Amino acid sequence: MTGLTPDERRVLDAVDDDAIVSDLAALVGIPSVGGTPAEVAVQQWCAERLRVLGMQVDEWEIDLPSVLAEHDFPGMEVDRVSALGVVGVLGAPSADLTDTGGVPALAFCGHTDVVPPGEREAWPGGDPFVLRLEEGRAHGRGACDMKGGVAAMIGATDALHRSGVHLTRPLAIHCVSGEEDGGLGAFATLRRGHRASACVITEPTAELVVPANAGSLTFRIEVPGLATHGSLRWQGVSAVDKLDVVQGALRRLEAERNESPPAEFDHLDLPWPLSIGVLRAGDWASTVPDLVVAEGRYGIRPGESVAEAIAVFEAAVARASDGDPWLRDHPVRVSWPGGAFAPGVLPDGHPLLGEVSEAVTTVRGEVPGVRGAPYGSDLRLYAAAGVPTLQYGPGSIQHAHSVDEHVEVADLLACARVYALLALRACR
Repeated sequence: MTGLTPDERRVLDAVDDDAIVSDLAALVGIPSVGGTPAEVAVQQWCAERLRVLGMQVDEWEIDLPSVLAEHDFPGMEVDRVSALGVVGVLGAPSADLTDTGGVPALAFCGHTDVVPPGEREAWPGGDPFVLRLEEGRAHGRGACDMKGGVAAMIGATDALHRSGVHLTRPLAIHCVSGEEDGGLGAFATLRRGHRASACVITEPTAELVVPANAGSLTFRIEVPGLATHGSLRWQGVSAVDKLDVVQGALRRLEAERNESPPAEFDHLDLPWPLSIGVLRAGDWASTVPDLVVAEGRYGIRPGESVAEAIAVFEAAVARASDGDPWLRDHPVRVSWPGGAFAPGVLPDGHPLLGEVSEAVTTVRGEVPGVRGAPYGSDLRLYAAAGVPTLQYGPGSIQHAHSVDEHVEVADLLACARVYALLALRACR
């Protein structure tokens, strides 16, 4: 790396690779599946780790009934009895970390909750919650999505702290939970008053910079039929057959919505997919089923509100019902359980995109690509709160939620250096 100032070189030299991998091992070792006690335990670990780095830490019990009652709460798909918020600030001028007079110049945000690991026997290492290092990769549930990003942003802050370089403006670290099922932690953090002039979410981006996310909703479709004995099938109406009518309408809707995507999404075969992931039908093999319940994911386009996306979906289902003699008199029911991931985008022309790209180029030696992502994230919550935000982090989304999830160690360590350089330039 050339063209660095003495302070920049000092900070980058202070990045401790072994400590970052050790932190990742500790994070993966806490099985913080959404809704479990470990989801709180991993937040407690983060709070203590940030204190060790010399940060002022705001650690608070999230008032779940109050937060869930907010009109714009983004939804929650698992049961929780408790949740913990954690924000650390380096160079805070005030004991009140939500004091607007000391708004951090930059925040890094990462979620610490993970999805269930599935069948443990399918993991080559046997235990998905023990980090396994193999051929330059770190394997374990959450290693990619997104404890790798959390370890990297902690490692960058550690380097700043140990280098002794003075920060003129504060740097913030937001550790949040509940991202996987809606965004509880980020919503509660912003509701508490934590802000920054800009934010980088350390989600896996495969060496790309991501300034825009599509959104997504979880839908539930209930398709009615008419039960009868299987030997008299023609006298009943199979709800499974009627699901085919709805499925055809949804395929047409998906095709229409994916025509002519904006430039940052045209690298994707299907920027806003629509898919059914769960089906429930019937209770006896020789009975014609009188109900099918289908649940799935519905992509939302940037610039489209959640309400607009819902209206388009429900209109397509209604048209399909109107065109079928049975469904015309027995309409399909549509509901929207779970989290609501609105789209999110960095404002056009905001300098954060150039600043992140420049830091990446300095560390990696190549100008990063800029792409939109088809999945939802906490980006949209920060953007909605007026915090200019983008995503850049270690790993690739294709390895998230997968069996034997992993992150390349070299990518993890490079991202830590990008964060350290970016933070120094933003906060000095």
